Amino acid sequence: MRPEYIFMDLDGTISDPKEGITKAVAHALSYYGIRVENLDTLEKFIGPPLLDSFRDFYGFSEERSREAIEKYREYFGSQGLFENVLYDGMKELLAAVVSHGKKIAIATSKPEVYTVQILKYFGIEHYFQFVAGSTLDGGRSKKGDVIRYALDSLKITADQAVMVGDRKHDVIGAKENGMYAVGVLYGYGDRKELETAGADCIVTDVEELKKKLIDL
Repeated sequence: MRPEYIFMDLDGTISDPKEGITKAVAHALSYYGIRVENLDTLEKFIGPPLLDSFRDFYGFSEERSREAIEKYREYFGSQGLFENVLYDGMKELLAAVVSHGKKIAIATSKPEVYTVQILKYFGIEHYFQFVAGSTLDGGRSKKGDVIRYALDSLKITADQAVMVGDRKHDVIGAKENGMYAVGVLYGYGDRKELETAGADCIVTDVEELKKKLIDL
């Protein structure tokens, strides 16, 4: 069966959110007296759920991680979400995929409320049939849960969709749901990460991704 739906991650797949996310993380860490001189060192926060990242990278307890997320949102919710750029050729990719009869949905660990704002900011919200993300209270942040929510909401089976993302979380989440996974190398994951996670296909750039999605 040819997949009807394309599920796409947002950060590192559709747009590059580096400036906004790293500044928001630095804002949160500063509350705890942690100063970050080089924002590049915070790129590792792009992709995984924030709750996991504050715990894994800074040893925060779950309670402190949740508090840090609130501090993160002080910056991100008002400014950081707009410090974000579409990857070159992405609008053309979305238009081409839709013109070939595919339906596109977002599957992201970012809260849905921010995701919708970002899509509208870029003027691309009309390309998407559905937006699946996390909730502000921390629910549904794991990528596998987000994908399951999207499948259930759209009333489709895993063989009717493919998942596209730049990090292992996207691939692992797809595999947890029995879905074909396409990894992209222009985001924040590398080939080894995507291969180890079990990606069925890996593309180098947006143009290659466009051709792959049209041919699926």
